Amino acid sequence: MLQDDLQAVWLTLKLASVVTLLLLLIGTPLAWWLARTRSRARELVAALVAMPLVLPPTVIGFYLLLLMGPHGPVGQTMQALGLPLLPFTFPGVVIASVCYSLPFVVQPIQNAFEAIGERPAEVAATLRASPWDTFWHVMVPLARPGFLTGAILGFAHTIGEFGVVLMIGGNIPGVSRVVSVQIYDHVEAMEYAQAHWLAGGMVAFSLTVLLALYTLNPSTRERR
Repeated sequence: MLQDDLQAVWLTLKLASVVTLLLLLIGTPLAWWLARTRSRARELVAALVAMPLVLPPTVIGFYLLLLMGPHGPVGQTMQALGLPLLPFTFPGVVIASVCYSLPFVVQPIQNAFEAIGERPAEVAATLRASPWDTFWHVMVPLARPGFLTGAILGFAHTIGEFGVVLMIGGNIPGVSRVVSVQIYDHVEAMEYAQAHWLAGGMVAFSLTVLLALYTLNPSTRERR
């Protein structure tokens, strides 16, 4: 049983690490666009990004399951290409987790970009810096607190996922049985001692994450 718990912990850390990396890669340009654009589609895109904040995870998981299933557009495309279906696989759980945790990364980065304003970019332009150089060498370093907050929140939120993982990944050892699902299994089997160990670890992890967020984030320290 200890081996199963350790396997669930390792899988959870692996999932959170992969998802956080993907969220930073996807969320950074999206946050930049939301912070800078004047498009009429901005509000719609921002609302779509924020929807996981208000939708039950089972609803998101249900529609992703339909989308990636054998009769959904993604599932049919995968089958046409000779690729395996995504539901009940680790890549499928990664995709679902990215969708579910997206606002926890995009919004802090977007807020950081908006707080910087236009002035640094204008100064960089007068020094003949290209838009690419301005973004990577001026805007991103100035938005570092937002990146730190987004990475911490995205990682922590993925660690605690349950509904989306269960809907898309099921309860398969080594594939989708993360810590939250393992705790549920222990409670169902009335193995409260094992559930206490894992649940207590989650509580300690959550407290550590929040302490790191409030301690390491410069903007939080400045408000004290």
